[in-house]
Amino acid sequence: MMKRIIFATGNENKMKEIRMILGDLGVEILSMKEAGVDVDIVEDGASFEENAEIKARAVARVLTSDIVLADDSGLEIDYLDKAPGIYSARFAGEDTSYVIKNSILLDRMEGVPEEERTARFVCAVAAVFPDGTVDVVRKTIEGRVAYESAGENGFGYDPIFYVPEYGCTTAQMSPEQKNELSHRGKALRAMRDVLKEKLDGGLR
Repeated sequence: MMKRIIFATGNENKMKEIRMILGDLGVEILSMKEAGVDVDIVEDGASFEENAEIKARAVARVLTSDIVLADDSGLEIDYLDKAPGIYSARFAGEDTSYVIKNSILLDRMEGVPEEERTARFVCAVAAVFPDGTVDVVRKTIEGRVAYESAGENGFGYDPIFYVPEYGCTTAQMSPEQKNELSHRGKALRAMRDVLKEKLDGGLR
């Protein structure tokens, strides 16, 4: 039977990025929703790595013969002691729109000089394999908190994350450019290498 990769997310934007990057592995890639999994996952880890593993394990308990991937990502702002960090999705309330989340962060950074606006996006991707083994990778993209929201592409905190060497926010980049540079793009490519090795090693 063809191996499947199930990604523990219901986020369509994320699935687009994932399929663009992992599409050449020659295996079916489904979201947990598409695989019919509906589990409540409590992300109570102390790091991005721990949360990614918690999510992947929760889905792997249901789909024991599939490879399950999960990511946990967020924005760390140095001036705010690395907040929102692992609480990025829950910052200012889970159901609060990112337009509001972004404007709260911009307000908190009001008057903070350029050199103190350093920030990074962090992404950890965990893979749980049918034999119970786990692999986790972590990647980042460095940048600054912009002075105002800009850009229509991307999602989440992209409109306020400014990358100085490109002179724009990640929401102003094309999807291809963003995948190349972004924390999730880098982490997924690193995980793709791990998966390739496993699949070539007879995991199929």
